[in-house]
Amino acid sequence: MNKVVQAAMEAVKDIKDGARIMIGGFGLCGNPDNLIEALRELGVKHLTVISNNAGTTDYGISILLRTRQVHKMISTYVGENTIFEQQVLAGELEVELNPQGTFAERIRAGGAGIGGFYTPTGVGTMVANGKETRVIDGKTYVLESALKADYAFVKAHRGDSLGNLIYRKTARNFNPMMATAAKTTIAEVEHLVAPGELDPDMVHTPGIYVKRIFQGVYDQKRIERRTVRPQHGERHG
Repeated sequence: MNKVVQAAMEAVKDIKDGARIMIGGFGLCGNPDNLIEALRELGVKHLTVISNNAGTTDYGISILLRTRQVHKMISTYVGENTIFEQQVLAGELEVELNPQGTFAERIRAGGAGIGGFYTPTGVGTMVANGKETRVIDGKTYVLESALKADYAFVKAHRGDSLGNLIYRKTARNFNPMMATAAKTTIAEVEHLVAPGELDPDMVHTPGIYVKRIFQGVYDQKRIERRTVRPQHGERHG
């Protein structure tokens, strides 16, 4: 089955107001930028976005915050983004913060068909407010529910027309688990190849999870925080 669409806008055109969307990436690494930009152009509103963070002030999911398209963020980290901060403090953006490991496991559980799980992380803090707790082997655990979405936006290094995906190094991050936890997973890839060109042993996301795929356009590699060694003869400070 050929799952290829020609461009990001074609891939997102059926998304409606109020959709719940998982967006892969960590900072600016592994972000599905083409899909995020298409979603901004589509103009849908009142979105719930499930993502590790909202990018930086200028890039990533932040472009959806600028246009007031996001109603709620379910995230783990909110630094590096003054727009996110301003909207939360002004009561314009609802945010649900998760410990990062809990966030990852909630998504994994959603993809695995598990309704929830018990974890000691967050016990005795505001993270556990209103949630069921249970003592297991003398230790208190809090019940966390699975996370699922209507759509998942993922970005891979290579993919074929059947939807099989291979991620590159740390750009893998949350993308594989999000691909399993949504009704419709849309993948953008740097290199789109024919079936049979990917080594089956190297595939991270089997095509059965992916509904639409396209080759993205990437004009530059953005770096969240650049750190370089001093040139010969230079000193720090």
